Amino acid sequence: MLHTLTIHAAADLLRAGEITAAELTEAALGRIYAVDNAVKAYLTLTPEAALQQAAAADATIAAARRDHALDHLSPLAGIPLAIKDVISVEGVRTTCGSKILENYVPPYSATAVERLAAAGAVILGKTNTDEFAMGSSTENSAYFTTRNPWDLARVPGGSSGGSAAAVAADACLAALGSDTGGSVRQPAALCGVVGLKPTYGRVSRYGLVAFASSLDQIGVLAKDVTDAALLLGTIAGHDPRDSTSVDVPVADYLLGVRGHGSGGDGQRSGDRGQGAGVRGLRVGAPKEYFIPGMQPEVEAAVRAAIGVLADLGAAIREISLPHTDLALPVYYLIAPAEASANLARYDGIRYGLSTPGATLWDGYRLTRGQGFGPEVKRRIMLGAYALSAGYYDAYYLKAQQVRTLIKADFENALREVDVIACPTSPTTAFRIGEKADDPLSMYLADVFTLSLNLAGMCGISAPCGFDAAGLPIGLQLMAGAFQEATLLRVAYAYEQATGWHRQKPHIADQRR
Repeated sequence: MLHTLTIHAAADLLRAGEITAAELTEAALGRIYAVDNAVKAYLTLTPEAALQQAAAADATIAAARRDHALDHLSPLAGIPLAIKDVISVEGVRTTCGSKILENYVPPYSATAVERLAAAGAVILGKTNTDEFAMGSSTENSAYFTTRNPWDLARVPGGSSGGSAAAVAADACLAALGSDTGGSVRQPAALCGVVGLKPTYGRVSRYGLVAFASSLDQIGVLAKDVTDAALLLGTIAGHDPRDSTSVDVPVADYLLGVRGHGSGGDGQRSGDRGQGAGVRGLRVGAPKEYFIPGMQPEVEAAVRAAIGVLADLGAAIREISLPHTDLALPVYYLIAPAEASANLARYDGIRYGLSTPGATLWDGYRLTRGQGFGPEVKRRIMLGAYALSAGYYDAYYLKAQQVRTLIKADFENALREVDVIACPTSPTTAFRIGEKADDPLSMYLADVFTLSLNLAGMCGISAPCGFDAAGLPIGLQLMAGAFQEATLLRVAYAYEQATGWHRQKPHIADQRR
């Protein structure tokens, strides 16, 4: 059952010589072969490359053991991970869930992937995504719909639904995703895993295929908060190749999680103290996030989670984020506008799908008409309209002005509290096809996550219970820019007090 391990537990076993990276990778691949015909989390598998990377990791671990240097070994050495298929991996097909990039193979890796490789991580493959990360259910993938491991008739959320489903199904030990309006946190909530969206600029976007450049951020999906801290500590940091990357020192994210430092301090990755706890921290509960129409079980579970934080010594305060109701229209003006500009590069000439026409313009129309799916076309049209000469001031400029007010709401609230606690999603996972013909209803699935991206701050979703149908519920915690350490501290304290993250879905072995 090696595939069920967390990163920190597997790292201890690898250091102790009780397992090898090859055995761990073979177990993860075996789990994929057993369940992915049902879950459909992966678009592309790279088993041969993964086993080669595992062999290299085993050699590195053996050398560290021989040289008495295990304390300096990355906790990710030999750990099998998955990568969302909007993040470039050199030599591996990167489709963005779109037919227009069906056969595109990037000649370079994203900075985040490079840093994982430098740490000795093993890449199992690329996970399914809504096309160009546009969606909340992974139903917008041009290839197939990923299914929620807790109920195969339901969506896993999106757009990082493939990564979230893979982690929940134990088909990898953790995964990278991307979050533009909640695309890491919402699927994490629906699949019962931990999903962390770092501050904008905390993780390099170099090699992340752009959707909305002022909103996109690479994030992590993991089985517990400790693993999320380990992953973030590896991929975070300034990158001169990304002009939006911020040169702020990377904190020791394990300090709050374990209660002591990490890296070169003689501590093994699995040594975990009680953490720093939450006593004395101020937790805000925004009244605008507990609204009529949300699933009652979600509200009850999240309020109970806030009660747990109070029992742990946190001071709970009701706060207000008054422009919350404007986040949805603001997001769906800014994000499509940026998408319409970013996706102009897919013209059938430079790379990707190319469908020749009688004229250059015919070629453009045929290539983009056949290559893009309905949701991408919808957002390109919305964005182009919002940026057009007659409507720019009325729509796009106004949306940017209101975005400033939304950011100010968070800044004002976070002068009074250290962390904000609220639901991640207004409902648990909905049935596949239930909202496919109702785009507005689908957009509302992200109503509790959009504001954070507009403000550029950090957030995490952690499991906090289940509804009557046995579907996971997520608690969302939000903090100020570059306050990931505080965020992880609170999430870890809650996780250890409850243990919801230890529950697993049952998926029958599909091998014949």
